[in-house]
Amino acid sequence: MAKIFLDQITRMIDRATSGRIVDVTVECKHFFSGAAVYANGRICASLTPVGFAIKLPKGSRDILLKRRGVKLLRYFAKGPVKKEYVVLPKALFSDPNGLRGWLEISVAYVLRSSKRATRRMLSG
Repeated sequence: MAKIFLDQITRMIDRATSGRIVDVTVECKHFFSGAAVYANGRICASLTPVGFAIKLPKGSRDILLKRRGVKLLRYFAKGPVKKEYVVLPKALFSDPNGLRGWLEISVAYVLRSSKRATRRMLSG
């Protein structure tokens, strides 16, 4: 089943990005029961039986959560909410141009978060 998700997300991301966002290489890999998108090795989106989820900063999540069909990510009915992720309805992630815009925000966010975490580890 994961292969189906990997093939699907790879096609989506290739159509939206041609494998690059700014100077960052994005790649798709297996991820538990689905597939995930990585930017410089940092996960920024996933496609699983729950749907297509993307990691975004709070302001972007708040904007999207006002749209019909967008919800916070929860892998299991009683599992914890993955607060930095929103699950997008098919209409939002099937448009390559729209998806590219959200991926650009996501990539910038995960790479910025990664730099802050590294600085905290080095200074602590």
